[in-house]
Amino acid sequence: MTKIFISCALPYANGPCHLGHLRSTYIPADIYARYNRMAGNDVLMVCATDEHGTPIAVKADAEGKEPIEVAKRYHDMIVEDINSCDISFDNFARTTDEIHYQISQNFFKYLYDKGLIYEETIQQLYCENCEKFLPDRYVEGICPVCGAEARGDHCEVCGRALDPIELVEPKCLTCGNTPVIRDSTQYFFKLSHFQKPLEEYISTNPYLPPNVRNYAQNWLKEGLQDWIMTRDMKWGIPVPLEGAEGKVIYVWGEAFIGYMSSAAAWSRRTGIPWEDYWNGHVVHFIGKDIIYHHSLFWPAMLLGRDCKLPDDIFAGEFLSLEGRKMSTSKNWVVWVADFVKDFDSDLLRYYLTINAPLNKDTDFSWDEFQRRVNDELADVIGNFLHRTFTFTNKFFDGKVPEYKNPSEADLEFEQAIRELPDKVGDLIADMKFREGLVEIILTAKKGNKYFNDQEPWKAVKEDMEKASNCLYLSNQLCKAMAVLLKPYIPNKADAICEIINIPTENTWDDAKVFLETGHEINKAKPLFKKIEDKVIEEQKEKLYKNLETQENESKDDKKSKESKDDEGEKMDLISIDEFAKVEIKIGKILECEKIEKSNKLLRTQIDIGDKTIQVIAGLGKRYAPEYLVGKMVPVVTNLKPAKLMGELSEGMIMATESAAILTPDDCEIGELLM
Repeated sequence: MTKIFISCALPYANGPCHLGHLRSTYIPADIYARYNRMAGNDVLMVCATDEHGTPIAVKADAEGKEPIEVAKRYHDMIVEDINSCDISFDNFARTTDEIHYQISQNFFKYLYDKGLIYEETIQQLYCENCEKFLPDRYVEGICPVCGAEARGDHCEVCGRALDPIELVEPKCLTCGNTPVIRDSTQYFFKLSHFQKPLEEYISTNPYLPPNVRNYAQNWLKEGLQDWIMTRDMKWGIPVPLEGAEGKVIYVWGEAFIGYMSSAAAWSRRTGIPWEDYWNGHVVHFIGKDIIYHHSLFWPAMLLGRDCKLPDDIFAGEFLSLEGRKMSTSKNWVVWVADFVKDFDSDLLRYYLTINAPLNKDTDFSWDEFQRRVNDELADVIGNFLHRTFTFTNKFFDGKVPEYKNPSEADLEFEQAIRELPDKVGDLIADMKFREGLVEIILTAKKGNKYFNDQEPWKAVKEDMEKASNCLYLSNQLCKAMAVLLKPYIPNKADAICEIINIPTENTWDDAKVFLETGHEINKAKPLFKKIEDKVIEEQKEKLYKNLETQENESKDDKKSKESKDDEGEKMDLISIDEFAKVEIKIGKILECEKIEKSNKLLRTQIDIGDKTIQVIAGLGKRYAPEYLVGKMVPVVTNLKPAKLMGELSEGMIMATESAAILTPDDCEIGELLM
């Protein structure tokens, strides 16, 4: 028996759950946990709400409430959402629990005492009116790249990650005052110290899926930079050091520890050591937007704390909605609470699993949801179950008939039934959840074909042995599916068990044990009803109405209220004439150096052919200055010059949101991009 520690990414407590959360994280984790419990492994599955950070504090300020009140409200919503979809956590905690504070502070202090956390003076925005330093979400201003309104950490228009001191015309979100730049002492974690051990961990770990491995290796290629671990705030876990009053541990410096503190809370309740599970097999289920946090930052912290590293980091890709990226700010989203009011949660679990493999982005479509439910659950599985149970009750007094002198068709179908449990189990164990479900559907299709070919409605009059064999084997497949569907659609699986008259608590190997001749079953009940067109049309109308209402409101208030985990939104289209105004040239970086007291900004001199320009680039967290010297980069050269930290910036190096630069090494200096 293997001990398995399963965790899910902590949902941020400033909004309820939407379908994207379930698809990428909670449903796959639950399938894996349920299967392993049934397979005889000892599973501990934990999670918690992530309740610190600036977005919650900002929301609380806007509502005139304490942050803990906001966090508690959304914690309760999230718990209700998770329970409504039968996610079988052993413990679901909060990062505001006392035990989490204790473990997080001890973790921080251990790293500090070991010399892995150090002090450094940097420059930050300070509001003289509020008399406080301003964390990123407490600042709004103009994006230095595109000129749009932006918040301190991110521009929604051009997608750039920002540092508050980069903003043009910054304003304090609380009072509207213009902040000033002041020196601030913060604590940094020596992430760079773990470059080589992390390279080895990522390259040699056999469990890491390709999307996680590739993403992490791209970051490692550029060289890891030390990571700021503190903020000047009241809301958060206080830094446990003398002289650090008013500073809290950065939310990403303690949120990971929520896995351990939730497990520790479970240990206090049960008396079972959670460490035994961590020292077994550890699996983190996350969304792809936090891969580098879990594959680099968290393992580095664990290495520093002398802890075992996670074995598997399974990152689900994004879910879009009706062909558009989900956006909580535009209300282009389906909330879990709304969905389960109108539909059985098992239908959602089924659709989000069968629609696409988790290593690919996929789309939630109401029409496709209807088709899958009607064509697969109702017409394939439901039809086979109902026909089997109805015919057994009608022609064999509700008892499993005898099985004698099987034909070639009987033996072929019997083999398919006996092979199914191992096929599905192996796929789930290998994290191929969709493929396991597909095997069940394919076998149910074989069952329907077998049933039709055997024609038991005729055979009962002409060849009772043939009819008897058909219903014997059909009941065996029903029994196998009752067990094998439990990780996927637990409520419907229990309902099948009740009709078959077997316990709802099963081991995985129970699917291999055939029902005995004479076993009594109950009367058939409709398990999967088809969804009517008008029901789907109502859902689509509601969705588009929400979008229209939000867009109308946004004309008066352009400030975004997106949650931390918002997966982005579709950009407005621009004309080719507007795009033609942007001048992008290939340049060569001649010089590059860090800007003093900034851990992100680099001062570069770039040859663009006809002249050399200075560009201030926010690439310092990803690239060492010496790495960039000599690099060919695409540069926007006709931007209006702006000052960042008092330095003139005459262009913009094109890079991704994660600060990965585009490197057109085969181009000529000064060459225009078309």
